[in-house]
Amino acid sequence: MTNITEIVNDFGENIVQVDGDIPVNLPAKDGDRFLFISYDQSFLTHGLHKYPAKFFPELPRWLIKRYSQENDRILDPFAGSGTTNVEALLSKRHSVGIDVDPFSRFISRVKVTPLAETELKLAQRVLLEAISHYRPSLVNKSDLPDFPYRDNWFNKEILWELTYLKKRIQSLDTDDAVKAFFKLCLSSIIRAVSNADDNCTRTVIRKKLNKLVRPSDALNRFVKALHVKVPKIVEFSRNYPIGITTDFPEDMDARNIKYESNCFDLALTSPPYVNAVDYPRTHQLEMYWLGFARDSLTALKKQNVGTESVSASHYKVRHEIGVPEADRVMTNIFEIDPRRAFIAFKYLEDMRKNLNQVYKVLREGGRYVIVVGNNRIRGHLFESWKYLMPIAEDIGFEVETYFGSEIIKHFIKVPRGERINTDWILVLKK
Repeated sequence: MTNITEIVNDFGENIVQVDGDIPVNLPAKDGDRFLFISYDQSFLTHGLHKYPAKFFPELPRWLIKRYSQENDRILDPFAGSGTTNVEALLSKRHSVGIDVDPFSRFISRVKVTPLAETELKLAQRVLLEAISHYRPSLVNKSDLPDFPYRDNWFNKEILWELTYLKKRIQSLDTDDAVKAFFKLCLSSIIRAVSNADDNCTRTVIRKKLNKLVRPSDALNRFVKALHVKVPKIVEFSRNYPIGITTDFPEDMDARNIKYESNCFDLALTSPPYVNAVDYPRTHQLEMYWLGFARDSLTALKKQNVGTESVSASHYKVRHEIGVPEADRVMTNIFEIDPRRAFIAFKYLEDMRKNLNQVYKVLREGGRYVIVVGNNRIRGHLFESWKYLMPIAEDIGFEVETYFGSEIIKHFIKVPRGERINTDWILVLKK
């Protein structure tokens, strides 16, 4: 295997480095550590839209091929931006992606929907023509979307340009799938042309950055986005396997999976970290522009596993999950910060519900592969992967193996002391 080398990291630990595609039969024993170097983060539709903490495609591709067969059914209960579902599709497996976030479901659907090339390119020409004739008088003030702090987030000229682009997409004489693709292209430039910091998972304006957004930036960036993304969706559509289904149901979440028992062959996911990424806040501007949110995001935040939106009445007393090591860490956190201790407890409680639900819908002998990171909470290392194994065993899973995947690059900017360097891959068998 020419793309595999053994290396020693900065801490003197032995690590197996794998460049590019991971061989299906790569030996992986308990506690092994791997450094996977990804080259496919923008392959086909994977790079259509930025999304924090997402899978690099080689990992789900490998796990799908290792633990399932063509035409099997695969479930990702925390679908995020649909990386697992794209890879399942390309590997000729049917899949379902579940996510509470409507913006996440929107991105995922666009990424797995093939488009007719002639129709797509005709619509692209119409849009480019419309952009060349842009002037502000083509937009009415009543067309501008209304959302909190709109005029802080966007300069006036950009507001008018984005509104014009949105109107032109909406008025295209084409089907909804093509329109959805162009809306995603529009969404992909929104953060860059806003006054918010491009590289922070929270949507914030940093005065010190002196971010410069010029008139015409929205139009120019959208044109560039089309030149990059249209060929990607064309190539994806050419590679699309006929007869394979991908579904993103709207009435489920990871703790409430409404499928019949024993109907999935493999479940594969990367759940959120405890309190690590506030997804609705990360994408709030995109959600406002696409109409997925109008005002406060609190209700949506509360639905997320790993949420920081918790009520004070819940964390007055200390909670235990029943895993001694986890309870010990949560007790230490509680003494410093009861709220954070409850957030950690609620995360494990939600993951227990998820494990129960996945156990129910997996067939006998099927596997649930979870890729999960650790956190540092108020100075205490919170090793989620270690606590999830006994919870899974309690439900009836057998821990088949577990191994580490070193993280070398994140879209997330976090303080150095908080950075997590290893994701752990748990292979649970029903």
